[in-house]
Order: sequence, then structure tokens, then C-alpha cells
Amino acid sequence: MTTISDYLGTDHKHCDGLFAAAEEAVAKDNWDDAATGFRSFYNALLHHFSMEEEVMFPAFESRTGMRQGPTAVMRSEHSQMSGLLNRLHDAVTRKDVNAYLGDADTLLILMQQHNVKEEQMLYRMADQALVSELDEVVARMRAVA
Repeated sequence: MTTISDYLGTDHKHCDGLFAAAEEAVAKDNWDDAATGFRSFYNALLHHFSMEEEVMFPAFESRTGMRQGPTAVMRSEHSQMSGLLNRLHDAVTRKDVNAYLGDADTLLILMQQHNVKEEQMLYRMADQALVSELDEVVARMRAVA
């Protein structure tokens, strides 16, 4: 059985690796690799948000009745990070190293804080609340396009 903590925690690490690769390409002024790397990161992070918002959060909320608690905070933070993703996209398009690296630093801090909250609190709560349906929830997350 795969837990939500394992599945989504591993996906956090995947997104982090893509983020670092894109940032490294920008720092080296390699805009072809930066554009490709950023697009991979962008798609991976939005996919991660979709798995949570379309599958895991609703399952957790349905089971626990908590709709204004941790999932509401996570959705709000997803929205903040999506805004920064759009700014990073714009910086890549304009090939603006300073704008990219500045917004990337902000996004990195937000992602780190967000991931800790999810991994240390929400995912563990979800694993407990959804213990009888973990395989189904993880399978549904894997099926998110």
C-alpha cells in the first residue's frame, strides 16, 4: 500500500528537482534549457496541485468534514504559488535573469514552507483519515491528467 505521504512527498521531490534545474539554467544564461526546464517544472507543479485539489483534498474533506481547515490554507497557498509561476514564465519569456531569480527565491521559500506543512501535517492526517481507501485515492491521483 502506498500512502498519500509517500506518493505526494515523492512528487514534491520531483518538482523540487525540476525547479532547481530550471533555476540553474537561468543562472547560466542558457535560455533554451531554461525555457524547457521551466515548462517541465510548471507542468509538474500544476499537476501536483491538481492531484491534491481534485482528488486528495475532496476525499479528506468528505471523510473529516474539515472544509475550512488545512485544505483551505493549502488551496490559498497554491494560488499564491501559481501567481509566482506566471511571473517566472514571464521572466523566462523576457529572458530576465534578475526577475526570474528574485521571484524564484520567493517561490522557493513558499514551496519549502508549504511542503513542510503538507508533509508534516496534512498528508499524515489524510493517511489516517483515509486509511481504508488509500489505494483508491492514490490510484485516482495517478490518473489525473
